[in-house]
Formats: sequence, C-alpha cells, structure tokens
Amino acid sequence: MAPKPKKKCCSDKPACKRCPLRMMRNGTLPEGYTVKKRKLVKVDKPGKKSGSKSKTKIAA
Repeated sequence: MAPKPKKKCCSDKPACKRCPLRMMRNGTLPEGYTVKKRKLVKVDKPGKKSGSKSKTKIAA
C-alpha cells in the first residue's frame, strides 16, 4: 500500500516521500485527488453539481 499524502506541502528540500507535489509528479497520488496551491484537494465529480441550492420564489 502506498503512503497517504500529506494535506499540505511543507516545502522541505529534499521533498519527503509523502509530499503531495512529489506524489502528483510521480503519478502515485490517489485517484480523486489533485494539488492546488501546494494543498491536497478532492476533485469534484463531473456529473455532480456543487454550490448553493436554488430557491424557488412563490408568487403570493
């Protein structure tokens, strides 16, 4: 089993084995995750809508 990535890159030199940037570059990052601004984030599913729910206005 591969090591779990850290939630945030610590910017150490040399990069640690669990660094999300290194794991993304090597292709060992778990499926469904990506790195944005040195932080590990989940990828949204393409068919799933995210955001606020729409409110319907009822005419009185």
